[in-house]
Amino acid sequence: MTTEWLRPTREGAQRCWWPGDDEQYIDYHDNEWGRPVSDDTRLFEKLCLEGFQAGLSWLTILRKRENFRHAFHTFDMDEVARFSERDINRLLEDASIVRHRGKIEATINNAGRALDLIDETGSLTDFIWGFAPDIPFGRDGESTHASGVASISPSATALSKELKKRGWKFVGPTTVYSFMQSMGLINDHVEGCHVRDVCETARQSVVAKRK
Repeated sequence: MTTEWLRPTREGAQRCWWPGDDEQYIDYHDNEWGRPVSDDTRLFEKLCLEGFQAGLSWLTILRKRENFRHAFHTFDMDEVARFSERDINRLLEDASIVRHRGKIEATINNAGRALDLIDETGSLTDFIWGFAPDIPFGRDGESTHASGVASISPSATALSKELKKRGWKFVGPTTVYSFMQSMGLINDHVEGCHVRDVCETARQSVVAKRK
């Protein structure tokens, strides 16, 4: 395949091109992106941060992630669901995060909806991983290396639809697809990337356990 979508690592391997030379982004790619997550709080946090990313780059959010965690009480769903107008005003004055009223209010709303979903299904993890495709690699089985990383898939569209039906906000198909990539439900590391196979093995293990 073409090396257009790969960049060399210091160790002589290859990784996806998109982290560029940014050390924080490289660490995120190598150690987080595409590695399966089965923890309700981490899944909720990422859905919220993907919502904040809308219209921005993920690197912008990544650099502010610790600030978001502090501002939103480590994304504890019970606590965030109880945020008041006073909390909203506090967050709107916090220059260390993205100060967008709609996204802040959506996060508070989504905390309540997440708790409802946990009451309904047992866990956020079980519900979300129920939408992971069986087919490995990219766009529910379609290779993406020739056109870069995809931005949507049937499984992401289905999950987005179900979340919206339950009252979630800022969870459009593109946002949800990005979430599924990062949390390991979909493996979009390009062919030749040094962590692609590791992520897929871990993903298939999680999928198999949930059948």
